[in-house]
Order: sequence, then C-alpha cells, then structure tokens
Amino acid sequence: MSSPVPPPRPVRVLLVEDDDLMRRSFTVALERYGYELRAAADGLTGLELFRDEPFDLLILDVMLPGLDGIGLCRRVRETSLVPVLMMSARGDGLDVVAGLEAGADDYVVKPVDTFVLVARIRSLLRRATYTAAAAPSPGEADGEVLVFGDLAVDTAGMEVSVGGQPVALTPTELKLLLEFAARPGVVLERHTLLRNVWEYGWDGDSRVVDLCVQRLRRKLGRERIETVRGFGYKLRR
Repeated sequence: MSSPVPPPRPVRVLLVEDDDLMRRSFTVALERYGYELRAAADGLTGLELFRDEPFDLLILDVMLPGLDGIGLCRRVRETSLVPVLMMSARGDGLDVVAGLEAGADDYVVKPVDTFVLVARIRSLLRRATYTAAAAPSPGEADGEVLVFGDLAVDTAGMEVSVGGQPVALTPTELKLLLEFAARPGVVLERHTLLRNVWEYGWDGDSRVVDLCVQRLRRKLGRERIETVRGFGYKLRR
C-alpha cells in the first residue's frame, strides 16, 4: 500500500511594510489566497526574520524605518537569490530604479489592487520554479550546453559559467539570459522580454528590462549583451 502524498507546502512570504493598516490588509488578503505570511514593520526586523526563517518570496516596501527597502534588498542579495518584489508609493521616482538596481525582480506601485499584487507574486514564483521544471527527469535526454565565447549556459542543469567559473543568477536574470541564449544575435524588443520573462500582458515599465540587463552585464561582462538603440537588446554570438 503506497504512502499518502503529503499536501504541498504553503508558499512562505515575508512582507515588510511599516503602515499598520496596509500590512494587516495585505496579510489577510494574501492568506486568503493560501500564502503563509510573516510580516515586519521595519527593515531591521525584516532582515532578522529573513535570516532566521526560510521564505519563498519577499515583498519589501521602499520607505521603511531603520533600514529602508532598498538597503534591505541589498543585504538579502548578499546571501540569497530569493525573488523580491518591491512596493513603491511613487511609480516614476528614483525609488523604482534604486530598488531594481539593488536586485529586486519586479515592483508594484501603491495603492495596489490585490489581484495585481497576486499576479506579480505568481509570476515571480513561476520564474523561481522554472529551473526545477525545466531540468530533465532521470533517464531523460540531457539538455544542451550553449556556448558563447567563455560564456556557457547549461539548459538542463540551469547553470551558467564564465571562463569556467559559476555565476549565480536570480531566477529573473536566468530566465532573461535564456531568452537571449535561445536566439543569439537576434534583437529582442523590450515589450517582448516583458511579456516572456515578466509575463506582463500589457506594455509595462521597460526600466525593469533595462536594469535587469545591467545586472546581467555586471555578472557576465559588459560587452556580452549589446544595446540596439530604438529596438532592444541582443546577445553577441
């Protein structure tokens, strides 16, 4: 007699938001969708929770007492590739740019509708599980290793190396690189990348793409991904 299959583990989310009403509102709303929430009212408490407990996703407000969301994101990225969603009260300020440069995967602007927030969370989690889903099962044919100079992309193991040295990429960075690697030398427009990587069903903020490309360049080499002005980006062959 086979053993019963245990139920899937709830997705654990760390929410760091200093507004009491908003923190409670988001917690109740996300728990209704089946997420397991831990919440903090300031950046330092959020950092302590992150270090003490495992989380599948972080939601960080930009403006936080003690340690702001941007600083918290940087501290997280020192040790972890966990998906990070930033929340900003301003959609067009330096907050968004700074948060994405610090390593955030995506952002939403407050006030944010719960359905929009859940959609962005689901998109981030799909990227985070992409590597496990894409890797072949035992007995299946191995995937392909794509080589571009000293850059190697193992599409089965979901591993990246430069000059033989492994490079750690966030799920979003890895999925973006795979888009480029699948079509080397082909110009990919920003709206195409927003749709394929970030799963935006509309023309989203292209700064998300631009800043993620910048992060890839820092990790892989500045000349690896070429800007084609007025069109988008392409991976050098």
